[in-house]
Amino acid sequence: MNHVVWTQWSDLDVPDGITLLGPDTAPLDSDAIKDVTFYVPPYMTGHAGLAPVNSMPKLQYLQMPNAGYDDAIEYRREGLDICNARGVHDISTAELALTLTLSSLRGIDDFVRAQPSGDWLQGPRPSLAYKRVGLVGYGSIGKTIASLLAPFHVDLVPFNRSGSDGATTMDQLDSLLPTFDVVILILPATPETTKLFDAKRLSLMKDGALLVNVARGVIVDTDALVQELNSGRIRAALDVMDPEPLPADHPLWQVPGVIISPHVGGNSSAFEPGMRALLATQLDRLAQGQEPMNIVVRGMAGQE
Repeated sequence: MNHVVWTQWSDLDVPDGITLLGPDTAPLDSDAIKDVTFYVPPYMTGHAGLAPVNSMPKLQYLQMPNAGYDDAIEYRREGLDICNARGVHDISTAELALTLTLSSLRGIDDFVRAQPSGDWLQGPRPSLAYKRVGLVGYGSIGKTIASLLAPFHVDLVPFNRSGSDGATTMDQLDSLLPTFDVVILILPATPETTKLFDAKRLSLMKDGALLVNVARGVIVDTDALVQELNSGRIRAALDVMDPEPLPADHPLWQVPGVIISPHVGGNSSAFEPGMRALLATQLDRLAQGQEPMNIVVRGMAGQE
């Protein structure tokens, strides 16, 4: 069958059998989108980018531009499969995970704050080298983070649900948490992972440990984290928070020992070439009558 595809890029090279629409030819608030069968929401538009799904009665595939797809679940329906952007954000998010880790350990945030007053904050700082690191989440991005950590000679313990690929199973997390100098979170937001790091689990982290979250904000209990950071017992470096955007008067902005970046893990110059490459593969598969890759939610059953 022929497919009608909507993406934010109107200059994609598409194979025969694919009709390409975009913002110039079919604005998302127009009737022109009613024939779309494969939709890619504009990147970083959240629910505003997902809402047009309700005006696409022929839609068969919702191709998320993110690795996470929790915000798309409410739009699932019979006959509509949801695909994620597995692989597209691996290196960009892994870069930021490493950046946040190194910045916190080496005190880059303190140096930046001292710069306007000319304070010379010389003294020893913790190194990432030879630290014991817990990597909670060992999918595509997690494995890329692991590869970037390799030159630092860390003692790395990856975790996932199944124990596949040499990972430790999640049921061992609590017993091992007190042994880690750094804990990096890169797992999807699900009912099971929401507030996975609650007050009890945060209390299991060793004194002086660093928590790095490049996953989803809801995985950490924000109130419990604020309390731990105020005590000075642990540090944190966060690209994701709950809520987002973090209100200007939220106490998380003011607690000691935290670095905050505004959810920019995948939002780098690496996104466009990666996403274009994925879409080229997806459209070729559609033109050949095949399913696209990376289907994470089946429309008929409504299950992952």
